[in-house]
Amino acid sequence: MGKKSRVKTQKSGSSSANAAVTPKEMMSIISELLQKCSSAAPSAGKEWEEYVQIRTLVERIRKKQKGISIVFEGNREEYLSELMSWARESGASSDGFTVADFGSEGYGLQATRDIKAEELFLWIPRKMLMTVESAQNSVLGPLYNQDRILQAMDNVTLALHLLCERGDPASFWLPYIHSLPQEYDTPLYYQQEDVQLLLGTQAMQDVLSQYKNTARQYAYFYKLVQTHPSASKLPLKDSFTFDDYRWAVSSVMTRQNQIPTKDGSQVTLALIPLWDMCNHTNGLITTGYNLEDDRCECVALQDYKENEQIYIFYGTRSNSEFVIHNGFFFQDNAHDRVKIKLGVSKSERLYAMKAEVLARAGIPASCIFSLNGNEPPISAQLLAFLRVFCMTEEELKDHLLGEHAINKIFTLGNSEFPVSWENEIKLWMFLETRAALLLKTYKTTTEEDISMLEKPDLSLHARLAIQLRLAEKQILEKASANGRAKRLHFQEKLEEGAALPCYEESDIALLENTDADGKLPIILRKLEEVVEEEEEEGREIPAEEQNHLLNGDKLEEVNDSEISRESSGTAWLLFVSRC
Repeated sequence: MGKKSRVKTQKSGSSSANAAVTPKEMMSIISELLQKCSSAAPSAGKEWEEYVQIRTLVERIRKKQKGISIVFEGNREEYLSELMSWARESGASSDGFTVADFGSEGYGLQATRDIKAEELFLWIPRKMLMTVESAQNSVLGPLYNQDRILQAMDNVTLALHLLCERGDPASFWLPYIHSLPQEYDTPLYYQQEDVQLLLGTQAMQDVLSQYKNTARQYAYFYKLVQTHPSASKLPLKDSFTFDDYRWAVSSVMTRQNQIPTKDGSQVTLALIPLWDMCNHTNGLITTGYNLEDDRCECVALQDYKENEQIYIFYGTRSNSEFVIHNGFFFQDNAHDRVKIKLGVSKSERLYAMKAEVLARAGIPASCIFSLNGNEPPISAQLLAFLRVFCMTEEELKDHLLGEHAINKIFTLGNSEFPVSWENEIKLWMFLETRAALLLKTYKTTTEEDISMLEKPDLSLHARLAIQLRLAEKQILEKASANGRAKRLHFQEKLEEGAALPCYEESDIALLENTDADGKLPIILRKLEEVVEEEEEEGREIPAEEQNHLLNGDKLEEVNDSEISRESSGTAWLLFVSRC
């Protein structure tokens, strides 16, 4: 999984890099970084300027810390046999696959025999997992018990746990840690000019927030490690560089999963050795957690012949999420999408009525939706929102007080039952225009991006940024073209005087027994876009504890693990991220 690590060097000890800066000087720069990252959010249009200022401080710190990180000799490949031996000795499955290099895809699992679809071929016992629970029982435990911020951020706990174990020559998890990449391809590792390629994209704000959050958290925990009595015995006391923290955060960001606690009553974050070597493809989640046997289990997504690569499905992530949180772009992503924020203005005369109709349909008056790269181009939720957004006063009254008002709310997200031909024309014209306006925010054209990608000397990170930028444009272009086609279609309906389809109880069959998102009754569906945005990333930090440290944000780098239960109630589904 991920790229091959570069040659590693041993800890350089008190070299000239150490002599170049005193602890007092370093603490002063760290304090400056923390203050900068904890200040109020910049005004619109100033985000890039803030990023450059934060990055300048970080680069000063990195320069002064050069040569004092704890890393390993040799290269990643040399440690893979050690990983397999450790897994076998610890009770994991090891028959039927090995770890192999798959070129541009990095390391992955390779079948050493034929494996049938749905065959259980891989299991990892709990004792091999690095979890928040194991962190609490480790050398990090005393600090965890004393620091409320650390308690509130499970993902950071896991990152610091990883660093502490990396610094312990006797760590149980050392074979696993040896096998991890030395560097990653997340935007935290991009050069400034590579990040700049994302200016104007929908992903840019998330990239800037990721960097700011990481810098802020590093500054806070650096000061904590140096000053808190409970941190005196941590391996980080003498060596805790920004590069260390960036590596640990990226390791967690690209690999973290939620699993049940031992008693099954809660969930906890975990790193799952060996299994996290699997690369991604389209499909279904085929990994679960068996509480009875207390182990993570994975069945084959499809038939695999001997020597073929074994893939798993990471989940319904967009390419923006893959690039930002995983460090790769998936060309054939069946779930690619672009976020679009829409809301009814509170100053609008019909705001109260529109908000009430939306509320009855289970949709907020302001929400982040998605434009899809595949069919259907918009979800039932977005269709319902746009219909309400474009309603006249009479149409709103009809949906609130008219005959069969409940049925009309029920079918708002169903493409078979327009509110009116005029309403359909307006909503598709709105979508066509909005997508076209978003396209104008990009600094380059689609043709220019395609041309840039043909350059053989393009760096990997620049290529990832341009691929993401191009994919966003293509989705917006498709949305605009689709909006135009739909608008023209409904204009023809209006001009023909076509009868408007009416919902009747017998039409319930149209709303059931189908997988088409556009056919589903809006009030019966979970608002996926809202859930994705508000999905819990960890416990909230009490307001009095925040002290503006996090600006109300939780760690964005590790925020996308999904979890669900199988019908048996004993297995928890999860997914991993490629690094």
